[in-house]
Amino acid sequence: MLAYIVRRLLLIVPTLLGIMVINFVVIQAAPGGPVEQLISQITGEGVAATERVTQSGAGELVRAGGESRAGSASTSSKYRGAQGLDPEFIAEIEKMYGFDKPAYVRFFQMLRNYAVFDFGNSFFRDQRVVDLVIDKMPVSISLGLWTTILVYLISIPLGIAKAVRDGSRFDVWTSAIVIIGNAIPGFLFAVLLIVVFAGGSYFDWFPLRNLTSDNWSELSWPGKILDYFWHMTLPIVALVIGGFATLTMLTKNSFLDQIGQQYVTTARAKGLSEHHVLYGHVFRNAMLIVIAGFPSAFIGILFTGALLVEVIFSLDGLGLLGFEAAINRDYPVMFASLYFFSLLGLIMNLVGDITYTLVDPRIDFEALDR
Repeated sequence: MLAYIVRRLLLIVPTLLGIMVINFVVIQAAPGGPVEQLISQITGEGVAATERVTQSGAGELVRAGGESRAGSASTSSKYRGAQGLDPEFIAEIEKMYGFDKPAYVRFFQMLRNYAVFDFGNSFFRDQRVVDLVIDKMPVSISLGLWTTILVYLISIPLGIAKAVRDGSRFDVWTSAIVIIGNAIPGFLFAVLLIVVFAGGSYFDWFPLRNLTSDNWSELSWPGKILDYFWHMTLPIVALVIGGFATLTMLTKNSFLDQIGQQYVTTARAKGLSEHHVLYGHVFRNAMLIVIAGFPSAFIGILFTGALLVEVIFSLDGLGLLGFEAAINRDYPVMFASLYFFSLLGLIMNLVGDITYTLVDPRIDFEALDR
């Protein structure tokens, strides 16, 4: 197993490189880069998402650009909206963002920095990218971890109960709940929760924004814990509703498939109790795909599933950070997020394979590679 793990770790390097190359090429070809974003601020045509530009040193260029536009004749430019701006001023913007260098130079410089986890500074926020990610991490980890745990705690027992009682009234009624949960998107359910429980139209029981209250540091430890879960209740419930349905049906179908196998019939013929057959023989085989998928499920909820929920509940996490970076063309944040998410995802895939062997020691990935 050790040799397999080493090979997988070595494969992470070319895989990650390929991901970065493809996305770098795609993003470079996309219109509306950071230079154009800053120009749109100077000319007053920027969208609301780019207003943070004035929080960084680029704010000085915005003011200087206004003066340049006022005192310059119309000139042609490769950037949309740059007509009328001094070419020297445009060159200064390019230099600030590193666009005075060819694309391949910028790419290899980025790889060299990323190899030592140097992600640079945000274009439009006066912060290092690492500090931004660390600052947003608690929100996303809270959402991803608790949602994944609750989804598994609900889905596995419910899926097993449905498989054992397949075709019964319990199975029919719970299937209706699963269908409703699968049909309602998490973000839509989040809106409903806000309307009902967060001061929308009925009750004002839960807060609508932030991970903790403003006076959290002044609370006792029990008070801090209660305050934390008070803020997390509605976002987590919204994500659980959208996530438990698929896993419940996967668990049920996996158990049904194993219950029909010959070894189950043999175990029953030997006089073993139904509980022993179910949890001593069926569980390990049926749960293989479910339990081993925990790392991937966590990654999916952490980096993709929580985006709209973060926006709706005003939770400033990694999903919202990545979305705003894409809108702003904040390349350092975009590529650092991509690098981090891809690296963590590849590592979690390896963890998933290791989990397979822990759940069922009969699986030998080294033998499969031969």
